[in-house]
Amino acid sequence: MAGGSGAPGRSVTSRALGLLAAFDGEHRRLGLTALAERAGLPLPTAHRLVGDLVAFGALTRTEAGDYVIGRRLWDLGLLAPVQSGLREVASPYLNDLHGATRATVHLAVRDGTRALYVDRLRGSTTLPIVSTVGSRLPLHATGVGKVLLAHAPADVREEVFRELTRVTPYTITQPGSLRRQLTLVLRDGWASTAEEMGLGACSIAVPVLQRERVVAALGVVVPSLRRDRPQLVAALQVAAQGIGRSLTALPAVGAGERASG
Repeated sequence: MAGGSGAPGRSVTSRALGLLAAFDGEHRRLGLTALAERAGLPLPTAHRLVGDLVAFGALTRTEAGDYVIGRRLWDLGLLAPVQSGLREVASPYLNDLHGATRATVHLAVRDGTRALYVDRLRGSTTLPIVSTVGSRLPLHATGVGKVLLAHAPADVREEVFRELTRVTPYTITQPGSLRRQLTLVLRDGWASTAEEMGLGACSIAVPVLQRERVVAALGVVVPSLRRDRPQLVAALQVAAQGIGRSLTALPAVGAGERASG
């Protein structure tokens, strides 16, 4: 269960956090019974704590009677260094890149063995885009993820290699093939995917450095890699370099720790 067990001795705080942890990308709306089950709590306990979380603004009750994550958590999340510092600095460069390419633009950092999307500007095409701000997607199946994985510590890479989930028929699930790709990422300075996260969508991404340390990845989603790849790589690198220069004035916190381990 997402929120952990219902073992005796759990504090009120851990039980409340278990309720929040019951939500994930596949469970964005939950009824009270489902919340209690996923958090490993008795229904009366869950009912009382959910009431407190709604009063605080951490959860919101919909008209249908189920629960969703509340705006208060979003507001608090924006105060985290990886959100407030990196996102604020990168924003003008993302807008310039979006204006130049008209493609969907992503900014992501590594959160354990996932790519955490801290910003996204939607492109003008109708490509299938599965990312949202705050979503966590597989490192091995996304352009920004491959960049972050290539620069991750060896133990993180090995952990990812043990669970190469197939998202589409084109997702790379062979450790040897992925290792060779990551070697090229380190050599060439950019990564790409071809319908590995969503059919009909390809991506290109480059690293963002803060004082020679990879702290994030910047990418675009396009319908094909056959056209304009050199131009897209060049545009991404210019934007990433601009973000990196701006980051030199900030302390190396949050994003750097997540991205480089």
